[in-house]
Amino acid sequence: MLRAQLRSLARLGPAEDDHRHACRVAVGLFVPGLVLLAAGRPDLIIYAAFGSFTGMYGRAEPHRLRLVHQAQAGGVLLSGVGTGVLLSHSHAPPWVLVVTQIGCASVWSLVSDRLGLRPAGPFFGIFALGATASVPADRVAPWAAISICAATVLFCLLVSSAGAIRSRERFTGRQVERGPGSLVHAGRYAVAVSAAGAGGLVLGVDHANWATASAAVPLAVIGVRDRLAPGIRDVTHRGIHRVLGTLAGLSVTAALLLPHLSNVLLAVFVMALLFPTELFMARHYGLALGFFTPLIMLMTALAAPADPLALLRDRAIDTLIGVSAGIAAAIVVRKRQPASSGGCPAS
Repeated sequence: MLRAQLRSLARLGPAEDDHRHACRVAVGLFVPGLVLLAAGRPDLIIYAAFGSFTGMYGRAEPHRLRLVHQAQAGGVLLSGVGTGVLLSHSHAPPWVLVVTQIGCASVWSLVSDRLGLRPAGPFFGIFALGATASVPADRVAPWAAISICAATVLFCLLVSSAGAIRSRERFTGRQVERGPGSLVHAGRYAVAVSAAGAGGLVLGVDHANWATASAAVPLAVIGVRDRLAPGIRDVTHRGIHRVLGTLAGLSVTAALLLPHLSNVLLAVFVMALLFPTELFMARHYGLALGFFTPLIMLMTALAAPADPLALLRDRAIDTLIGVSAGIAAAIVVRKRQPASSGGCPAS
């Protein structure tokens, strides 16, 4: 049994034209990144990076449906960045950030379910909010930060629209699978983010927004039909992938941050790491995190310089806090379906 569990954790999913999708996503950051480098502002690549995550949505969807979903996801990402920037410039205390993330996590969970966005859940919105709220207020004017993100979102939509224009497929509307547990699942996110945020604040760990973002990760694998009583195996597997992948990524981060490379070179690494991140995201989440973690860490260090060892330590602790909170929320927040519905609780 244990051997089978380990094999399932290490299993690499089949490749399904992943390189094309990864190229689209990477181009979405590469061009805005070069513009920022030319402007002498590699420290602002964090805003372009969150905008470029627009391209991650709709991986396996038809061209035109993907474009619609990416536009909607871009709105979520832009609202997350905008909220984070406003919190930063109002010098909001950490507890205000956590409370804001709790509310946004619930709302974005409902929005994601309603629109049928994939990747599912509010993870990227929460992450964008927390990370940009941690950037020093004097780094850039609010309008400039939001404009960088918005311009990158629009550029990603332009890249995606090239395929939609060439496509001869008929657009028949959004194919969205809905279930009865959206409100329950939104509450599950609220509980997970609350617990993770409170844990980070109590322990006094800096960058507690990483804990709240990590709390959302295990819950994203809960399917629409399992929202009322989710199975815990997939949730736990995703949590394990999150922890192991993050730890592997932190070793890569250490190799890049500790030598004190130039900001320009660090920004180039941020752009380069997005391609392998998306290349493996659907095939093996833990492996993808080995690239995604240093990407996030480097752009965070560029925007808000800090002691590299402290960053590495806080990210490891916050990940453990967040994943634990997410798994606990999946176990605790469960609603048994009535017997007449024909559903049975997941074990």
